[in-house]
Amino acid sequence: MPAIDTPSPPSPPSPLRLYVNVDHVATIRQARRTDEPDPVIAAHACVAAGAHGITAHLREDRRHIQDHDVERLREELDVPFNLEMACTPEMIAIAERLRPHQVTFVPERREEITTEGGLDLAHKPSVLNAACLRLRDSGIRVSLFISPDQDAIARARDTGASAVELHTGAYALSRGDAPSLAALRDGARAAAAAGLAVHAGHGLTVRNVGPVAAIADIEELNIGHSIVSMAVLTGISDAVLAMLDAMRALRAGASR
Repeated sequence: MPAIDTPSPPSPPSPLRLYVNVDHVATIRQARRTDEPDPVIAAHACVAAGAHGITAHLREDRRHIQDHDVERLREELDVPFNLEMACTPEMIAIAERLRPHQVTFVPERREEITTEGGLDLAHKPSVLNAACLRLRDSGIRVSLFISPDQDAIARARDTGASAVELHTGAYALSRGDAPSLAALRDGARAAAAAGLAVHAGHGLTVRNVGPVAAIADIEELNIGHSIVSMAVLTGISDAVLAMLDAMRALRAGASR
């Protein structure tokens, strides 16, 4: 009797990594232009809690993360460091000097509060392609922050980048409606089929991350603002108790 071919079982999804973006720790610090809270100390705490990598966006206007932050992150971290930046000569030179594990090119406008969309890969593609080549020649992995649409994915494939990060902002703003989730699922499938590693991020929280994390083709999530926001609330009781202990210690000694 001839052998019967049985289909191979589907491959299990790859383990999902979390990269924590520490930008908004620096946002709090820069509100007073002081030295706390320190985003590098926060990065170490994230790693100790299980984060697989750290992300920081060095913006051209230096509104939160500063040059000395990325220098220390690159020097001190024992996990991969993902440097988000605009595709400009200044930032490319900084990346070539620091040599982070990965650079993610993101769009950047001075008037925006936060990154509002994906890269326009149709605008001056030769500039982006040359930047990807320069960084790859320096041993730096390159990712592109894009919207989850088929045209952007097709263009990303031709840049020489190793990965794309799908912008999940529309999904987050829609409160996870079916069309926006389907766009992420289809985009992730197309990017993976094109040979690109698939990351995702923007606006993800503990309330909406589950359906995105369930997309098998996505292997990495970049999440920052929600984690920092939650940390302010979950950690404030301990901070008040620590301050009261510090206040009472010398007061008790003075009363003896």
